[in-house]
Amino acid sequence: MTYLLYKENFMNDTTPDPAETIGDVTIIADFLPPPEQLVPKKNTVKVTMEFTKKSIDFFKREADCHNVSYQEMICNLVDIYVQQQQQ
Repeated sequence: MTYLLYKENFMNDTTPDPAETIGDVTIIADFLPPPEQLVPKKNTVKVTMEFTKKSIDFFKREADCHNVSYQEMICNLVDIYVQQQQQ
C-alpha cells in the first residue's frame, strides 16, 4: 500500500476533485505493520474460575467506562498482584 503525504495545508471549505492533482505530493512507502503485529501476544493460559456476580458486575461496569474487556482487567489485576508479591 502506498500513502500520499501532502505538503500543502488545505484549510478551505472546498473538497478537491480526486481526479485532479492536489499540489506538491510525495509518495512514501508503506511503513505500517500488518494488523497481526499490532496485537500484543502474552504468554497466557486459559483457566475456568468462578467469581461472585457482584465482582463481575463491577468489572463489567468499569470495563465499559474504559472501553476494555472485563477479562483483561481481571487478568491485569492478577498480574499486578503477582508482581507485587514477587518483590
